Amino acid sequence: MRFPANTPRLLHLTIMGLLVFSVVQVGWWFYDIRANAEINATAMKMVYGYDMLAAQRLLDQGAAPADIAAIFPYARIDAGKVTLAADALQDLDHATEERMTQYAWEGGFFLLVQAFAIAVLWGGLSSETAIRKKQDNFLAMVSHQFKTPIASLQLSLETMLLRHLSPERIQQLSQRMLDDLRRMENMVSKILDSARLDRGRVQLARERLFLAEAVRHVVAHLDDTARRGNITVQVAVPADLEITADPMAVDGVLRNLIENAIAAMGPTKGGVLDVTARKNGADVEVAVRDTGIGFDPAEGPKLFEKFFRLDTAGGRDAAGTGLGLYIVQRFMHFEDGDVRASSEGPGKGAVFTVTWPATRALA
Repeated sequence: MRFPANTPRLLHLTIMGLLVFSVVQVGWWFYDIRANAEINATAMKMVYGYDMLAAQRLLDQGAAPADIAAIFPYARIDAGKVTLAADALQDLDHATEERMTQYAWEGGFFLLVQAFAIAVLWGGLSSETAIRKKQDNFLAMVSHQFKTPIASLQLSLETMLLRHLSPERIQQLSQRMLDDLRRMENMVSKILDSARLDRGRVQLARERLFLAEAVRHVVAHLDDTARRGNITVQVAVPADLEITADPMAVDGVLRNLIENAIAAMGPTKGGVLDVTARKNGADVEVAVRDTGIGFDPAEGPKLFEKFFRLDTAGGRDAAGTGLGLYIVQRFMHFEDGDVRASSEGPGKGAVFTVTWPATRALA
């Protein structure tokens, strides 16, 4: 069964209608009960009045006061006059107020429980709507980004087939096709990695790794991309710095952070990318600093949400999937590590810091 696109909005309106209806219904219920309680109290006062008249007649006819008191417990006899005991009306009013208080608490508790349930449902629907919107944006973006390299590949192949080209031109077109293929492979890898990490289908084998070697491997792989973007990469990682971690996770974290930094410097037409590492107590910290577009400090935690991309023209991860930093966060979660982002503001660059525990038992 396929629901219309505006289903979440209709559900929100339905929930609001149910809440309003419940409040009105409980209010009417409470009002009706109070009105009935007042009618009952008035009737009881009339009954008390009739009882006092009957008791007075019995007394006038010579009935013993003790017998009258046994029949009418609230009757008080003084100097041949029968009156209603003062505490009788007080007890009646007190019983009425107790009953109304009980109904008020029950109605309030009912509304509280319903409001809590509706709030949970509302939050779930809002979260689902937000996720669906992100997924729709993600699918549209991925479709566009796949279409671009496919069109480039098609153009390059048609050029090579329909024209007689020099070896240098063939080399250029071949390199461009390889870049397009790597770009599509990178997007597919990120989508698959995020799916595996979402489902917890990762088996990390911890090994002793020299961090400098892992950084060098990633930087060498992305060196051509950095040079084409007029980006200078500077690495300062002590050669003897070790961590105990999964090689695949370390490679994925470093690769995504450095790719993210390169993408952030795309709009600035180049810059400097620094990769540094140091030992901080029992932990090892790696910092990736770029001179790119930066971000609002308040948006720092959001950068690691799935599908989140900064709403800037050509901004950070503008050519990405919105999955790179999410993958970093998930890998560091499984590695018992930490990742954080900081920036002084838009246009002032950013620093991404990941922390691995330095000493852990090998799996």
